[in-house]
Amino acid sequence: MNQPAEDQLAEDRTGRATVSLAQSSPTVGTFRERDGALEWTGRQETLRIEPWGPDAVRVRARLGGPLLDDLPGALLPQAPPTSSSVKTEDGRGLLTVGALTVEVNGEGLVRFVRTADGTELLVEARAHFWWPGSRLYTPVGNGHHRLEQRFAAYDDEKLYGLGQHQHGRLDQKGLVLDLVQRNAEVTIPVLTSSRGYTLLWNNPAIGRVELAGNGTRWVADSARQIDYWITAGDPADGQRRYSAVTGRTPMLPEWAVGFWQCKLRYRTQDELLSVAREYKRRGLPLSAIVCDFFHWTHLGDWRFDPAEWPDPAAMVRELEELGVKLVVSVWPSVSPLSENHAVLDQRGFLIGTEYGPPAHADWPDKGVASTVQVAFYDATNPGARDFLWSRIRDNYLAPYGITAFWLDACEPELKPGFQENLRYWAGPGLEVGNLYPADNARAFHDGLRAAGEEVITLNRSAWAGSQRYGAALWSGDIGADFATLRRQIAAGLNTALSGIPWWNTDIGGFHGGDPDDPGYREVMVRWFQFGALSPLMRLHGFRDPGMPLGPDMTGGPNEVWSYGEEAGAVLETYLRLRERLRPYVLDVMREAHEEGLPPMRPLFLEFPGDPAAWSVDDAYLFGRDLLVAPVLTAGATSRTAYLPAGAVWTDAWTGETYPGGAAVTVDAPLERIPLFLRDGARLPVAG
Repeated sequence: MNQPAEDQLAEDRTGRATVSLAQSSPTVGTFRERDGALEWTGRQETLRIEPWGPDAVRVRARLGGPLLDDLPGALLPQAPPTSSSVKTEDGRGLLTVGALTVEVNGEGLVRFVRTADGTELLVEARAHFWWPGSRLYTPVGNGHHRLEQRFAAYDDEKLYGLGQHQHGRLDQKGLVLDLVQRNAEVTIPVLTSSRGYTLLWNNPAIGRVELAGNGTRWVADSARQIDYWITAGDPADGQRRYSAVTGRTPMLPEWAVGFWQCKLRYRTQDELLSVAREYKRRGLPLSAIVCDFFHWTHLGDWRFDPAEWPDPAAMVRELEELGVKLVVSVWPSVSPLSENHAVLDQRGFLIGTEYGPPAHADWPDKGVASTVQVAFYDATNPGARDFLWSRIRDNYLAPYGITAFWLDACEPELKPGFQENLRYWAGPGLEVGNLYPADNARAFHDGLRAAGEEVITLNRSAWAGSQRYGAALWSGDIGADFATLRRQIAAGLNTALSGIPWWNTDIGGFHGGDPDDPGYREVMVRWFQFGALSPLMRLHGFRDPGMPLGPDMTGGPNEVWSYGEEAGAVLETYLRLRERLRPYVLDVMREAHEEGLPPMRPLFLEFPGDPAAWSVDDAYLFGRDLLVAPVLTAGATSRTAYLPAGAVWTDAWTGETYPGGAAVTVDAPLERIPLFLRDGARLPVAG
């Protein structure tokens, strides 16, 4: 534990109105109650703590002026109503909201405790006894500061969430993570702690979070005020509270529960339809098929190229007759060759720059031999979102009835990634850069809702609150081997604890994989099994032999029958398993919609009282009743899995039962992923 900070707080909690002269600016601030909130002011700083839902508060602090209410963030505009109390006594302020009590001492240091017994959940910590304090504002010009918010560290604390990363760690204590959007690295700044709190850093600024042994520090490189939200409770309560204040996901459309077929890429209408027809000829379940990038005339035209897709209406009709949904790729990039580039530029609907033209990446386009410098539409601008949707509506929805979209490269994919040079409608790049993928999803959500349609988009990036716009996340352009598969378990679980219930991977990985290689076929089988027990099930990848990036590119075959007779038979088995589990998956998705509980759950979400459950990073619960233990190593024919205490577990394949609280080793031949049913639950796993 950060002992100096604890000693200081203990001294401050005596209620004395004086402070040590060893500290910088030994100034006792003033307290007041304002509209149900507790405010402290001192040293030109304003600190406001207000109830923000049951057992939760929002904390904001600003130097040199009043608090700002119109900054972008993840919280919904109105807090859920809740009862609370504010009082000032013995030189300190107290705000109590249900299970959470906040103490602020005379110098403005904040401490969060359980109301029931006063147990400390989290406390601010000084960087040094002299300077700086727990909140640091370093000016960077024009009223913006480099902001630091420091908290004490606890030796026994485990920390989860923070979006999706590829480091393979479930417990993220000890890590330093950049707060920035990148392909396969998704920033969602919400943490769940084993100490009994969940915290949202409600700031889309570029920065970092440091989860060190001597303290936790949140950093915004350039912003105008500190803003975070915290709630008390176990992880499941934290998910319920967090989703209530950032918005719950819609109900997943029924078709999306099934199997999605995809590869990089189907180049023509005939090629895509031939794949859908073959699935139906073989009697294999297929719910969706994806029309990937370069289907357009030019990047940013947002319409089919008639040379390759001559009759989209007929294509959609045939797919509907086959019971298959068409999903279309939409990129936020705009080529200078696009018919929309000039109007977007003239209306100020492109992301601007501080230096140079509004071009942020080089990318291939049709009709040119080399790459062109593309811009991005500004998703933070309501007018730009409306313009984009008008193109999507007129080119996909109205003529063809297409309602499902794949929002690729929506970080956005900058080359190079200098947010310092960007100017968004919502603010400077450093201040708001992480917001982009959520606002991009919002454009489609609002447009589809206005048209009376169900909402789901498949996104490569996300931010806090993306779930309320019907955004599904996938884990980006990742490798195609067992080590990468292993890392996806932690990535998915931390995403789940970041409020994003709709998540999936490219089954088989993205970069490479030879369908004729026996070693890779084993990877595919094990990944396919994991995919069948993921929130969304989607086969995708850039298989060998590949081609150079460009409008004519495609990869190798990537259908269920592409991997040989033995592997193909196993893949077909898990397609049918997914179909049998569809009613259960829909029930689990309804929990996400109504309660905010994720489909893919770390064991401790259901079993917080089992200490061992907090360290299991290679298995998970799919909903309440099904424990999934994917096989993650080559050549394995058995699997050891920990079964949490507090339940009786049944092997879904053999019917053998096991008491919880111990690890068991079960057979796991190539055709079997270990699955365990909780407390006699009956699911059609074995057929």
